[in-house]
Amino acid sequence: MGYIMRDDFFVGLRCQLTGTLPANQQEGFSALHHALTILGSGYTAKVLLPLAEQQYAQVFATSRDPDRHLTDLRPEQRIRFDLTQPETWQLIPPVTDLLWCFPAVPIALVQQFAETALLQARRLVVLGSTSAYDDHLSTEYPPSWVDETATIDFNKPRVQGEELLRTSYGAVILMVSGIYGPHRNPIDWIRTGRVARSRKFVNLIHVEDLAGTCLAAIRHGEKGTTYNVSDGTPRTWDEICETVERRWAVRSSVSPEPQPMGKRIANRRLCELLKADGVSLRYHDLYQALEQIEEVTVNEAGPSR
Repeated sequence: MGYIMRDDFFVGLRCQLTGTLPANQQEGFSALHHALTILGSGYTAKVLLPLAEQQYAQVFATSRDPDRHLTDLRPEQRIRFDLTQPETWQLIPPVTDLLWCFPAVPIALVQQFAETALLQARRLVVLGSTSAYDDHLSTEYPPSWVDETATIDFNKPRVQGEELLRTSYGAVILMVSGIYGPHRNPIDWIRTGRVARSRKFVNLIHVEDLAGTCLAAIRHGEKGTTYNVSDGTPRTWDEICETVERRWAVRSSVSPEPQPMGKRIANRRLCELLKADGVSLRYHDLYQALEQIEEVTVNEAGPSR
């Protein structure tokens, strides 16, 4: 149990939280604002922010402790925000687009913040995860392709929060695959034993492609729609480990425990979104991207002494 269709579930849930039925959603988004606020400034946000500054007159970023964690930004761009501290909610500028980059939990606070910040009147994009799709529903191998119509696991609190934002406030949900890029290098994951050889399928997206997708979703994403974010080429850890060992001489271990089959994430809807924005994925070839990341790592390390 727990795998049910999304919209019917959240009609009932919103009734419980607010005592009312959700308002009829308008088609599409309101006009693009001149400012963007990034809620939660982690790895993806640091890459996205300079891109956003090319398109917005103002870009703000939030942190629980902005003067310590956002020192690379001008003071006027830094906003203290903590979902668990309602007194910080009023610090979010009232007329900006929003990119939500942290798990939407707990759901009661998510709903209260959404009402306070008038999220239904904004362009709102939320970073979710492909882990929302359950990978234990089939024993077929290789697993079937997973598109945005697949059922999701409502037992997961973050899924409940994301779906509330999607169905009641028109959020665009990005179902994000494993993020990699500079300083988040799959070769290092293998080198340190974080991952091992197995038949499990993994789906990846380069952080620069994710950043571009976020901006495309703000501009062209359809209100209340979900988009899978992946490079479109699922690979097994067996394949990745073998290629990394052959090309970079990094040895890998075999997973001692049985692994789930993983998923194969379809990205057709994402490609259509990017096409509408006049762009496409830059990093289709994982191994070419890893080559570039390794070169950057070597250059940052400097000459040996």
